[in-house]
Amino acid sequence: MSLIRRIDLRDADRASVDYRASVPRAEFDVEAATHQVQPIIDAVRARGVEAITEFSARFDGVETKDITVPREAVRAALDELDPGVRAALEESIRRLRMTSEAELEHDVTSEVAPGATVTHRKVAIDRVGLYVPGGLAPLVSSVVMNVVPAQVAGVRSIALASPPQESNGGLPEPAILAACALLGIDEVYAVGGAQAIAMFAYGAGPCEPVNLVTGPGNIYVAAAKRLLRGVVGIDSEAGPTEIAILADDSADPAYVAADMVSQAEHDPMAASVLVTDSLALADAVEAELDKQVHATRHTERILTALSGRQSAIVLVGDMDQGVAVVDAYAAEHLEIQTRDSARHAARVRNAGAIFVGPWSPVSLGDYCAGSNHVLPTAGCACHSSGLSVRAFTKSVHVIDYSREALAEVADHVVALSGAEDLPGHGQAVSVRFDAEPTQP
Repeated sequence: MSLIRRIDLRDADRASVDYRASVPRAEFDVEAATHQVQPIIDAVRARGVEAITEFSARFDGVETKDITVPREAVRAALDELDPGVRAALEESIRRLRMTSEAELEHDVTSEVAPGATVTHRKVAIDRVGLYVPGGLAPLVSSVVMNVVPAQVAGVRSIALASPPQESNGGLPEPAILAACALLGIDEVYAVGGAQAIAMFAYGAGPCEPVNLVTGPGNIYVAAAKRLLRGVVGIDSEAGPTEIAILADDSADPAYVAADMVSQAEHDPMAASVLVTDSLALADAVEAELDKQVHATRHTERILTALSGRQSAIVLVGDMDQGVAVVDAYAAEHLEIQTRDSARHAARVRNAGAIFVGPWSPVSLGDYCAGSNHVLPTAGCACHSSGLSVRAFTKSVHVIDYSREALAEVADHVVALSGAEDLPGHGQAVSVRFDAEPTQP
């Protein structure tokens, strides 16, 4: 029995085929999960820390009365961190800070007429809540990916939550705490799941409400974000991770298979998709998958992901069709391993991040590329972007007109207000010119 299924699109009618529907994704019904999450949100809103600690006992197996992680515990975690891991985190922080600083936008002022200016001002979000999952893998790198762009953007107040771990005395994973210490984050809460998102949105105990919540999580975290959107800003409703690889017969099958395994390792619902015009490569990758999967630590999890409906080897007639397929699929992570990788990558419009050539694997982006790994999933890359400095800022228009500048456009304002049957709008301008100001 084949480890991963195949989808053959070589004979598809390219003029009519729906490529987005041709490569199915994992079942991830956020709407259904909202019915389970709403009572959690309501309880946290009504009873705060008391409700949170009840959910920690139920979902995390941790009995605690205090959700705050002591600052000394954060500092101690850094003191005990493996030096090699610390060096890797420091380099990851350095590279991401460099690219984040390059993304900073500055105020722009346009003089639309003499004495009439509009300034497009960039303002940092005042307070944000960052969520870092524990679960199957303690995502220490997600601390870096969330905190660095927020700091570069100029966010004044940053709080971070991560699930309590029974193995760590009810505190989050030590490596997550160590990363917080490296980045100077000392407001940390041992709270996981939907209750963490509710805590950020409404506040609870020592945690004041935030303006924006970012960070990945499971389906219950995604459901909480959906329900609380509007109460608080969110980055996205992240779903299971996914990788698509566009490859021709020049690709190394061992590299391709290893990259597919690396994403399948995240979650049984993770998607690994190879799109290729080479039957020989497809056969070689399948053989490599069989060899590599059984040599890795998380064999069962990876097998479940690779054999699921969300993973496949997709056969196409040529690279033009291959580009069309991956562009329609709009993967969270897209690798291009072809003879002319840069040219094919430039043709793709829809992807969370694009990794060009055999020496740019997704794992690099997960940790040390300088890019951000918090990316849109489930095809949302066709309309959304990954986490960046821009996610932590907002725009404000500042309008500054002189009397003469307003007079020049006054008739236009009156005409348009009349067209909309809103005469008071026009009068608010006309009143300024009906008579000269009375002198005191």
